[in-house]
Amino acid sequence: MGKGSLVTKQLSATPFLSHASGFVVVFFLSMWMRVVPLQSDPVLQGYLQVTTGLLAFVFAAVTLVRFQGTQDRISLILGSGFLLSGTLLTASSLLFFQFLQEMPIHLRWAPVSWWVGRIVLGLLLVVALLVEHFLPRSRRPRLEIAGALLTVVLMTWGITALLRRFPAETSPHPLAFIPNPAQLLPAVLFLVALVWFRRRLQIEDSAFDRALYSAAWMNVAAQLAASQSSRLLDSPFVLAQALTVTSYAVALGGALLDNARLFEQVQHLAVSDPLTGLANYRRLLDVLESETERTNRNGRPFAVLLLDLDGLKRINDTYGHLTGSRALCRLADTLRIHCRAIDTAARYGGDEFALILPEAGEPEAQGVATRIRDVLSRDTETPTLSASIGISTYNGNGERIEKLLSEADEHLYAEKAQRKSPAAAAAALNIRRRAQKA
Repeated sequence: MGKGSLVTKQLSATPFLSHASGFVVVFFLSMWMRVVPLQSDPVLQGYLQVTTGLLAFVFAAVTLVRFQGTQDRISLILGSGFLLSGTLLTASSLLFFQFLQEMPIHLRWAPVSWWVGRIVLGLLLVVALLVEHFLPRSRRPRLEIAGALLTVVLMTWGITALLRRFPAETSPHPLAFIPNPAQLLPAVLFLVALVWFRRRLQIEDSAFDRALYSAAWMNVAAQLAASQSSRLLDSPFVLAQALTVTSYAVALGGALLDNARLFEQVQHLAVSDPLTGLANYRRLLDVLESETERTNRNGRPFAVLLLDLDGLKRINDTYGHLTGSRALCRLADTLRIHCRAIDTAARYGGDEFALILPEAGEPEAQGVATRIRDVLSRDTETPTLSASIGISTYNGNGERIEKLLSEADEHLYAEKAQRKSPAAAAAALNIRRRAQKA
């Protein structure tokens, strides 16, 4: 066995040992807390249930929004399921409040409702992972999600009908090693989800997945603490409820962070070219408008360079379109690396690029153009590249953006024609000017 495989086994064993140690600490801490006196407060428990239900509703809304952008089916399943879980939690909170002062508080169904909520959440996580694993690509996601939720509801109802007498308000064996063994059933479900989410992290290590992984761990710990509860609202039960609320908060925080990351990605994609990563035509116009307004205010000019990659059709015909796309990326990398932080490089369209140089006049723009030509000429990668460059400057005369780009375009095609024939260059320039005036 090689050294690499030994290291891999050690790394894979580390999470198991840390999780097992954490669960053992929580279990024995809860066992010790059985002797800690705690006055029951049903109203506090009701408020905790309401808080957890609200967190579930917000998490559901956030994950459904995430699904709209990513089409991640696990987000849709969890979002729909957390709506169900939040409804159960909110409804069960009513059992802890005394609305009529002359009526005593009856807590007979309170532990059952809490236990059912735990079963629902555990089944929800497991079903979500099963659906994503066995049906990674589906053309009818709504039907499958409805089936998954129906399965959760039916299984919850069946288990509750069979075992609803187990999680009673007072344990029949308060001095046993595990006074409330029924709470271990949700713990098993959460443990299965924990192991599966650990495997999922090896594929998709996002804030959303890490938060769900942490939430699954906390729910396992919560059920271990609840198994040490000998009566409703004793110290282990309150610890379990605190871990549950924290798990919902962690899951919500991870979903919000991941949504913020996705929003930044979408915002970047909306203004960038998918092939080269430079700014797209929309972003180019926004920057030009901003720079013209700034020049009109302070009187400092800016320059625009239009670049046309020479011989792209020849490159595509000779080397193939992949090499042609690579040639576009090479020119884009040259612009990106050899321009200032305040400059904006953009793909103007096809094989044309643009470079906006704030607070730069004609001499500075000529120097940048010369530097770009030199960098391309020194590039040893095949095929060799060259670019025709046209320059125009804006001095604050109230010219339109279209005229600024048109002037740079004229100079670009004049340079391209100059390489073929000086007479052809002059003729081409005159033809383009007459066409624009017409």
